[in-house]
Amino acid sequence: MKELVILENIPLKRQAAVKKVLIEEKKLVLDDFFKVQEAHLRFEQFNGEMSPLIRRFSLERGNSVAILVFNLDTQKIILVDQFRYPAYSKGHGWITEIIAGMIDPGESPEESARRELHEESGMIISTLEHINTFFTSPGGSSEQIFLYYAEVSGEFAKYNKTGGLLDHGEDITSFEISLEEALGRIKAGEIRDAKTIIGILWLENRQLKLQK
Repeated sequence: MKELVILENIPLKRQAAVKKVLIEEKKLVLDDFFKVQEAHLRFEQFNGEMSPLIRRFSLERGNSVAILVFNLDTQKIILVDQFRYPAYSKGHGWITEIIAGMIDPGESPEESARRELHEESGMIISTLEHINTFFTSPGGSSEQIFLYYAEVSGEFAKYNKTGGLLDHGEDITSFEISLEEALGRIKAGEIRDAKTIIGILWLENRQLKLQK
C-alpha cells in the first residue's frame, strides 16, 4: 500500500523545496535492539517532479541525550571514557565523550538527561540549558541527539570516578579537563565523538562571548 507523506514542520521559506514523499513499500529487515527499516520510495525533487523509485535503509535506534557538564569550582569540563564497540574497527574502541544515553520510552529528553547523569556519574542536576537538537547521520539513521549544558558547583559538583550500569555492559570512568586542553585534544584527533566536539566548541564560543 502506498503511503503519501507531507512534511508539515518545515519552515515556510523551505516548504516549496521538498514537501512530498511517496512510500511504495516499507518493511523491517532487522528487528532487534536496533531496528533497520527498508523503504522503496519517490520524493519530490527541486524541479517539482517526483524522483525515480529508490531504495533506502534507515537505522531506527531511537533518540538520545547528551550533557556537557561544567564544574564552576574547578573551571573544568567533566568527561567520561568508555568502550564503544562500533568504534573498535577504527581504533582501540575507547572513546572520550560527554555523558550521554538513549531516551527510554515515555521519558522526555530532560528526564533522560537527568537519569543518565545520575547513572553514569552520580550527579543530580536541577537546571539544564538546551544547546541544540541534531541528527547524527541523516543519510543512514533517524537518531536525533538532544544536547544540553549544565553547570555544577559545591556538593552538586561531586561525581563518581566510575559508573554505568553493569547489567548493560557499561564500564565508565569520569574525569575533568580544562576547556583549553579539550580543544587541544580535538585538534590532535584524540576527541573524535561528534556530540562532544559540538558541545566543547559551543562552550568555547560561550566563554568568548562572556569575555567581551
